[in-house]
Amino acid sequence: MEYALQQLVNGLTLGMIYGLVATGYTMVYGIIGMINFAHGDIFMVGSFAGLIALLGLGMGGITFVPVALMLTLLFAMMVTSLYGFAIERVAYRPLRGSFRLAPLISAIGMSIFLQNFVQVTQGARPKPIEPVIQGGIVLAHAEGFSAVLSWVQMLIIATTLVVLVVFTLLVARTALGRAMRACEQDLRMASLLGIDTDRTIVLTFVIGAALAAVAGVMYLLYYGVIDFYMGFVAGVKAFTAAVLGGIGSLPGAVLGGLLIGMIETFWSAYFSVQYKDVAAFSVLILVLIFMPSGLLGRDEVEKV
Repeated sequence: MEYALQQLVNGLTLGMIYGLVATGYTMVYGIIGMINFAHGDIFMVGSFAGLIALLGLGMGGITFVPVALMLTLLFAMMVTSLYGFAIERVAYRPLRGSFRLAPLISAIGMSIFLQNFVQVTQGARPKPIEPVIQGGIVLAHAEGFSAVLSWVQMLIIATTLVVLVVFTLLVARTALGRAMRACEQDLRMASLLGIDTDRTIVLTFVIGAALAAVAGVMYLLYYGVIDFYMGFVAGVKAFTAAVLGGIGSLPGAVLGGLLIGMIETFWSAYFSVQYKDVAAFSVLILVLIFMPSGLLGRDEVEKV
């Protein structure tokens, strides 16, 4: 029982990280109907920006953990926001009116570029970091095993929930959110009604990139090691989470991330860790066979 409780906590933590990245995927798809396959590498860039910020703050004598983490998050979000802005302007806007395959190829090229750019500038070796936050709360103990909820896991869960609540309020209560919802329903009609669709789309990329930065910093704190290739693996799993929950649905992206995190964690704990990705993708295949629109997605209606 204690072991299962520990895996539940681990799966919830990992699922929160996947959910944040998946939200960026589903935001872009919901507005322009395209998948930003460079989004996973934005997540990776956010992790490296967080690492650089933590090391720089430590060298500057700022060692008070709450302040250091807040500054690290802000720095990583600013860096990835710039990358998100550049990706929209370079890889998507010039190809927005072309056939649908062109932006996909462009995004894959941007993903490869970001991987190689980080590899050249930061090196190919994994980058470890000393634990920033240690300790936790013992949830249960029996027969020499303790189920522990660490402070890092609590920080990840709390930060993710706060960010998602703030973003939900932004979409539901602000002028930008109304513009995003209008663009999602009909991009051309939104433009005819006076909405600056270019501005709305680029801000969507920027916000999605900022969410990926939060996920990247949380990943860095949780696992303590990053590398230039991590964005591809995490990006594919987050994309799987977005499709599983229903691409275009923000609650679905979070739900899909939680499910992927749970499946991966429990499979690794009770079966072979080498096949954890197979288990997650097998569930995705089954869902798409019986529910092609995902768990919370809605069927697309073609206007003729």
